[in-house]
Amino acid sequence: MDEQYDVIVCGTGLKECILSGLFSCHGKKVLHLDRNGYYGGDCASLNLTTLWDKFRPGEKPPADYGSNRDWNVDLIPKFVMASGQLVKILLKTKVTRYLEWKSVEGTYVYQYQPAGLFSNEKFIHKVPATEMEIVKSPLMGIMEKKRCTSFFMFIA
Repeated sequence: MDEQYDVIVCGTGLKECILSGLFSCHGKKVLHLDRNGYYGGDCASLNLTTLWDKFRPGEKPPADYGSNRDWNVDLIPKFVMASGQLVKILLKTKVTRYLEWKSVEGTYVYQYQPAGLFSNEKFIHKVPATEMEIVKSPLMGIMEKKRCTSFFMFIA
């Protein structure tokens, strides 16, 4: 490894990677570092094993969760407007050659219930996307479910 660099970039989030690439394209010698063992920084998408290592160190994911490759969990969900400013920047900088676009099959949230009578509880819930999911969702009270159903009917 060389000892001198023009630029040192810390982190492997999208902004840091674009910045690093731009410096490199302009002939700068770049050292790109990350404190994590995975790419993406706080916005990374983790497979099941890496996710378990991050939040339950020393434990292994249950076998009934399926293959490690079946999972790709965003630490921070990212939605990109199809004709938004970010897409224009990504196209202009040609970063899109290194990205994979995928439609979202479902959105989930992590919910922690503080200590109650018996124990602390941690849940992962699917964010409702249909009227049936709204009815079944434990994320909302009865009034929120009614408003959400009305909103879904309005936008349909």
